[in-house]
Amino acid sequence: MEFNFRQILSTSMVLFAIIDILGAIPVVIELRRKAGHIQSEKAAIVATVLMVIFLFAGETLLKIIGLDVESFAIAGSFVIFFIAMEMVLGLTIFKEGDAPETVSIVPLAFPLIAGAGTMTTLLSLKTEYATQNIIVGIIINMLFVYFVLKNTERLEKLFGKSGLNVLRKAFGIILLAIAIKLFRNNTGL
Repeated sequence: MEFNFRQILSTSMVLFAIIDILGAIPVVIELRRKAGHIQSEKAAIVATVLMVIFLFAGETLLKIIGLDVESFAIAGSFVIFFIAMEMVLGLTIFKEGDAPETVSIVPLAFPLIAGAGTMTTLLSLKTEYATQNIIVGIIINMLFVYFVLKNTERLEKLFGKSGLNVLRKAFGIILLAIAIKLFRNNTGL
């Protein structure tokens, strides 16, 4: 088992873009306002566990329902594409439901942090990178997510609305490129 810095960096960047915790700061602030408090530790731990479980069991789950990883990766490339379009164009394609009392788990840990786009990305990354490097990328991202959740209000003041908007659009463009790469790699085009 060898750790590859390039794979860890690449995995971390891809997950950072797809999770988009900085772009989700306005959503997190709204959830905190509605619920009164968000348990940052609980949200980060639950999201990490969900991602690691899906990394190992996702492919088996797909086989049970009769899908291959390439098909899932192609479908995931479309999900990532639409998430990126939301980020770049300021559209709302995916609707969020009302925030329940357990906002730290649902919708924060799942699906906001460890949602369909993240799970799809993990399986797609598994076709190109070693599992241990993906796990390190997950841990790096979850440490960052935890830091952001703990400091959401400070970060909002630091970046301001326009700064957060610029970050969101920049990561949206990165996601568009990732979506196109996933589609090309898994279709052979």
